[in-house]
Amino acid sequence: MTTTIPDAPFLDGGPYDYIVVGAGSAGCAVAARLAEDRRRSVLLIEAGPRDRSPWVHLPMGYAKLFANPRLNWMYEGEPEPEMNGRRMYQPRGKVLGGSSSINGMMFLRGNHLDFDDWAALGCSGWSFREVLPYFRRSEDHFLGESEWHGSGGPVKISDSTRGGRLPEAVLSACYAADLPRNDDFNGAAQDGFGYYQFNTARGRRWSSARAYLKSAPPNLRILTDCTVERLLFEGRTCRGVALRRTGDDTPLHARAAGEVIVSAGTIAAPQLLMVSGIGPAAGLMAQGIAPVVDRAEVGRNLQDHTSLQVMFRCTEPVTVNDLANSVWRRGLAGLRYGLTRKGVLSETGIYVGGFTRTDPALDRPDLQITLSNWSVAERTSTGARQHPFSGFTISPEHLAPDARGDITLSGPDMRAAPRIRFNFLQTDYDRNALIQGVRLIRRIAAQPVLSVLIAEELRPGPSVQDEAALLSFVREAAGSDIHGVGTCRMGGDEDSVVDPQLRVRGVSGLRVADASIMPRVVRGNTHASTVMIGEKAADLVKGVVQG
Repeated sequence: MTTTIPDAPFLDGGPYDYIVVGAGSAGCAVAARLAEDRRRSVLLIEAGPRDRSPWVHLPMGYAKLFANPRLNWMYEGEPEPEMNGRRMYQPRGKVLGGSSSINGMMFLRGNHLDFDDWAALGCSGWSFREVLPYFRRSEDHFLGESEWHGSGGPVKISDSTRGGRLPEAVLSACYAADLPRNDDFNGAAQDGFGYYQFNTARGRRWSSARAYLKSAPPNLRILTDCTVERLLFEGRTCRGVALRRTGDDTPLHARAAGEVIVSAGTIAAPQLLMVSGIGPAAGLMAQGIAPVVDRAEVGRNLQDHTSLQVMFRCTEPVTVNDLANSVWRRGLAGLRYGLTRKGVLSETGIYVGGFTRTDPALDRPDLQITLSNWSVAERTSTGARQHPFSGFTISPEHLAPDARGDITLSGPDMRAAPRIRFNFLQTDYDRNALIQGVRLIRRIAAQPVLSVLIAEELRPGPSVQDEAALLSFVREAAGSDIHGVGTCRMGGDEDSVVDPQLRVRGVSGLRVADASIMPRVVRGNTHASTVMIGEKAADLVKGVVQG
């Protein structure tokens, strides 16, 4: 397979200064910031369609996007040996805005020490002190301008609506169980429990597409429904991309006079590098791909959080289940949303939670607890079916797993979904963290202020008590938290895929800017930190900072 420049004509007849591959959380930010220089032409390429689906913009609509093949890549992982051979479902956005258009909209940066760890690993310029200005620049935060937050930026961040009696009871139970309060997980400290923040505004999702592309300048061309099939090289210099429109077999090519920035995400970014000849040489040749440069770590270092769902039957009709199971409740909710942009449909159903430690000696939290205002009887090919009664879920999420997996090719081109292996639950620490999470949730649920709202524990159920039974439940029910990162690892060492300026080692004219560059997963949902990566990447490309 060749990756050299073809003889065929190029898109629009001439080169763009910059080509950005992938219009997701980072890609939208990179493209928009580069296009602020009106002298520069920028091409942003997205494999999916425009974000016109009403489910994208309705906060509660994300449940309709979880298994929508038109807007979601719907990847499946390889069987996980320590999880009874189960495959981990991996939804990823295939739409303008990428996964920021289909996710749960929680806005969490991670812990300050996470970024200091990056710097200690050789990623100069990526300590928390150095990335905080990029977080702040991206934000239009409901708390206003402060040491910790920005105002007037493209990403609108709102406080969670209070959600009524159940979220308040859960928080009160946390405090009764001697867990501290925290009113801002993105502020001075992460420990504690409180209300989450979301990238929503005025009852609508605020995806990266809405944040950065709603008023795109004329020098930014946005090309949707086009899949980049490979990167094009002259020698070891990336000069453009080969692409194809959805439903059209006509090959297209786009040339970059400056740089190509890959922002295709943790799964697709290493896949694109590998099908273009950048990766472990032996593996590439086995697929019939001629190596451009041998980079053994492309696709390795895959990390993700793991989570469980502890479900309860509720004694009062105060959950999303009650909406899903009632035609007239759904009708009233739709009417209220249409008239006021308020009510259940303007929310995510996720309100409260917090961060704690499985061991007090740890220097930062490694466990997140989250209330979801519904319970699920079964998952189907199109999403999930709620219980036919009022129910809710409290989930423990392990934020610092030992597990390291990889992305490998299943075929020589982008049409073949890659193989995804997480290697979850292979250490005592990874298994015990989730067991401790279940026990903590039971301690919270036992507090009188919350127990009055619990008719019964549905999952794992009161009979699951001893260590062996809890471990069996973990193996049977734990899953990916869909926060995968790390497969194009950034580092100061020569083995890393990209250097601290996000330049792909061994070639020129090519950078990666998305969650795949994280050397370690942050302790929290990954959207906010991925936007930050996009913000900083634009300055690195422009030469404003040196990393």
